[in-house]
Amino acid sequence: MPSWKQIVLALVIVTAAAAAWAHFYPGAPEVLARWGIGSTPPAEETATVGSNRNRAGQIVTIVAIPAGTATINDRLQAIGTGRADASVTVNPYSSGRLAELLVESGSHVDKGQILATLDSETEIISQDRAKLALQDAQSKLDRVKSLRASNAATPVAVADAEVVLAGAKLALQDAELALQRRSILAPIAGTVGILPISAGNYVTNQSAIATLDDRSSILVDFQVPERFAASVKVGAQLTATPIANPSNAYSGTVSAIDNHIDEKSRTLLVKAKIANPADSLRAGMSFSITMKFPGQTYPAVSPLAILWGSDGAYVWQIEDGKAKRVPVRIIQRNTETVLIDAEIDNGDMVVTEGTQGVSEGGAVRIAGEQQRPANAAEGS
Repeated sequence: MPSWKQIVLALVIVTAAAAAWAHFYPGAPEVLARWGIGSTPPAEETATVGSNRNRAGQIVTIVAIPAGTATINDRLQAIGTGRADASVTVNPYSSGRLAELLVESGSHVDKGQILATLDSETEIISQDRAKLALQDAQSKLDRVKSLRASNAATPVAVADAEVVLAGAKLALQDAELALQRRSILAPIAGTVGILPISAGNYVTNQSAIATLDDRSSILVDFQVPERFAASVKVGAQLTATPIANPSNAYSGTVSAIDNHIDEKSRTLLVKAKIANPADSLRAGMSFSITMKFPGQTYPAVSPLAILWGSDGAYVWQIEDGKAKRVPVRIIQRNTETVLIDAEIDNGDMVVTEGTQGVSEGGAVRIAGEQQRPANAAEGS
């Protein structure tokens, strides 16, 4: 193609591009006016929503809504294991043959109730012997005192007889205690577990006769992450839901807190108590523990208000009809709001649309009626 045709074609393309730019680019009339081409449009016509300039004396129309507030409620969820309020394995005090079991598995017993007895013939004989020795010592003391009244016995003899009598009384108490301990008593009130032994077996003080569980309340042990350590207090309310039966939830309180944080898991051991009046809970059950803690309150703005620059996030705040750039730190994003840490008060107007034409200190005009505050519902 000859060079002159190429030049003409290039001029046609440049002219078409210039015409398209002048027609479609919003700021083209102003640029042409500065070049002396065409006329400058009135200021009112250039102050449109979404304008990308805010020259001195020009008012930019924007959309803004008031900032709200929202509270972050911190929530703790953990898995815990239940155990009886008190659990005891009952062992005999001494060895012997198990003569009789007086309870059955699953029965409820009171504190001090006899669970089983051991053979006690030897202890009965020892008790009878101690009673005879006591009677003999008492008789000897009486005779010595009679002789002392007639000066036929010395004070030392009376004192010796009194010592013998005291020793006989202690021997009788020891024999009675040995006989009592041939009966195995319940140390607590509770429910008897499966009996691991039957009558006729020879047992020692290491043999388990029965296990008793006091299920009037259930203790739940669970681990709390380190960041909640300062928030958990004794007496704090919680909700415990059996994992095997999530339709039932039980209220409880924190009953004990460990005194140190585990270095390996970085968790704190906490114990909770749950009332069990219907005896529907068992030791060993797993529970989902939920606790709520009051959190901090932060300004809440629309997600459309958050802008990003080289130095981080910011919003445009409107003060006395002028824009002010406020740096923010995002705390939490919710469905309809963003919680921020910034120098924004409840009710301050924040720009959500038309930010392209906003500049620091530039005059702005809020389009339409003021919108309702950003949803101040609690953050989850």
